[in-house]
Amino acid sequence: MISNKDHNFPERELNPSISPVTAAVTGLIGVFILYQFVGGLLTVFIFGFDFQNADINAVRLMTMGGQILFILFPALLLSKMVYEDVTTVIRFRYPTKNQILTFSVGMIILIPLLQNYLYIQNYFIEQLAQSNEFVNHLKQLVDKLDKLVEETYGQILTANNFIDAFLIVVVVAITPAICEEVFFRGFVQKSFEQRYKPYWSALITAIFFGLYHFNPYGLIPLIALGFYLGWSAYTTNSIFIPMILHFINNFTAVTAYFLFGEEDLIESNVVPEEGIGQSVIIFILLLILFGGLVFYIKKNYSLKNTRGEDDLSEM
Repeated sequence: MISNKDHNFPERELNPSISPVTAAVTGLIGVFILYQFVGGLLTVFIFGFDFQNADINAVRLMTMGGQILFILFPALLLSKMVYEDVTTVIRFRYPTKNQILTFSVGMIILIPLLQNYLYIQNYFIEQLAQSNEFVNHLKQLVDKLDKLVEETYGQILTANNFIDAFLIVVVVAITPAICEEVFFRGFVQKSFEQRYKPYWSALITAIFFGLYHFNPYGLIPLIALGFYLGWSAYTTNSIFIPMILHFINNFTAVTAYFLFGEEDLIESNVVPEEGIGQSVIIFILLLILFGGLVFYIKKNYSLKNTRGEDDLSEM
């Protein structure tokens, strides 16, 4: 077993100035208001209500600026105000190559696993909507919200040249991977960990992470994704691991959009009846494979908490 504590910052005991749970909830509410409402008002002020005819690169830069100003900056500011030790709260520790490789393999398995879950989920929702009037009305409302979200992202993801494509990757894949992970897996999850067990902290954070994205059909996959990100952050005690995994997930989605386009992606969310069996089989096989990787990680990675520092051991 090889310890990586020698090239990491020693973790000190956190002494929050207020209740950690209060700090986490305050951060969640504050960032939600800042990003969704203040950011929305700024967008309207700058571009007006004719959003679709606005300069798309300016919109992309505005989106990136909103993430930095209303998510990343509050996370760092709150960490300093509540704990002072920003390095420990944000888990600013360098991961090893084996950690990056192992958890990245897990993400590569998890992406198609969750996609096939989405196929299965949407198939049964469609079937239920056809036989139940209430579910059908509810589905129509959710479809409108889902379409609005897709149209917003569709405009941002449309690339006409290499510069557009590069800017999209920066805005959609790199910036959220940094800003959202520092906030969710850094400040919020670390705050919850001061009062709750690590897995409960990761799950609570993941639920808020899923709700923040306003994706009704993707809520459960987003929560599952957030939990894996949170588990990776706790297990490695490094914010860089969930950042890398978040980037892989978003970059995969951007690449899929570039290759297949909006219409093909939307249509692929509903699998015809003859294809649902294949999706179930693929889902089960990937779930077994992912479970095996989780078992491997739990067996070969151990986080030993001591008074002065965390000793992350790796095979």
